[in-house]
Amino acid sequence: MRRADGIYDAMSQVGADEVVIETLEHNKQLEDLRDDQILLVMEAWRQRIEDLKRDLRFKYVSVYKDFGVLAGRAGEHAYSQVTATTFVPRRILYELRAAREWYKEKERCVFCDIVKQEERQAKRMVDTQGDYVALCPYASRVPFEVWILDRKHNHLFEQPRPGSNRRHLAALLRRVLRRLRQVAPAYHPVVHSSPNTVHPKGETTTAYWKTIKDDYHWHIEILPIVKTRSKSYNIKEVYFNEMVPEQAAAMLRQLDPQS
Repeated sequence: MRRADGIYDAMSQVGADEVVIETLEHNKQLEDLRDDQILLVMEAWRQRIEDLKRDLRFKYVSVYKDFGVLAGRAGEHAYSQVTATTFVPRRILYELRAAREWYKEKERCVFCDIVKQEERQAKRMVDTQGDYVALCPYASRVPFEVWILDRKHNHLFEQPRPGSNRRHLAALLRRVLRRLRQVAPAYHPVVHSSPNTVHPKGETTTAYWKTIKDDYHWHIEILPIVKTRSKSYNIKEVYFNEMVPEQAAAMLRQLDPQS
């Protein structure tokens, strides 16, 4: 930060970056684990999000994973990361604002509407398990992009809704990742949950986001990195994807999720 006198001050470095070791076995990846083991990994994610959000300086907690050299992965052992920041990432802000505008107009959650439409059309669905669905989103940013969503509304990944069976989510995540590794050498799964809405002054909800419990919907986005001449990763926030999601979903459905 530059002061009026031209001297630069170092900005205070506040945040957290934690590593979740997903297995003791060096030669296994997340999708190679049993469903109950993946469930434990997700429980670690849930607990760390919940704990980090108790620090009211943190506006957002991200859970993500880099798989493959092209994804910038460091080392071979299976791990994921939990990062807390004092700001909400731009990509999440786009989602939050769009979801709020949809809710303002329709009085419905846009993600719930997406799930209902995708299941009705059945063109971009990849797999389902219990209350969870995996689909290739309309206007996918990259080939084989997959979203995993809960059919039932919930804005917080770290607070499972009553009656939910997260083991079904673990099983679905395992099958999706096993399919994706057959078509892509690398991928980025990212958990999208609601930001920290507790205000440092003790307010329960920030004044600028009063409908977030109703308009936002947690989900997992998985972006594969496919060796292609596609410009998807070259133009910031403008994506060119040569593979339509209907084709990608059809190909993924045909792959053996046990391979």
